[in-house]
Amino acid sequence: MSLRSTHAKNMLRLRLFVAGEGPNSAAALRNLRRVLAAHPSVPAELEIIDVLKHPVRALDDAVLVTPTMIKLGPVCERRIIGSLSDTEALRALLGLSRE
Repeated sequence: MSLRSTHAKNMLRLRLFVAGEGPNSAAALRNLRRVLAAHPSVPAELEIIDVLKHPVRALDDAVLVTPTMIKLGPVCERRIIGSLSDTEALRALLGLSRE
């Protein structure tokens, strides 16, 4: 197994659904970026989807409330809804230690 495939296998793959630049959506994005920035050694891929511009994407992923973050990998899919202001719960969901 190459270093590249190990790196890709362990990469956090995240999808954040937001509704424009509303306050909860902006807070969720800010909180998520803050947690990820505190863990620079953890590779992460973040896709941001504005449901006002791409409503079908939300329907495809069964997202009914924004903001919603989906952890696609590694391992199993997990979801968290809201502004992501509970950074302890967010870190736990992402499998990140407190730094």
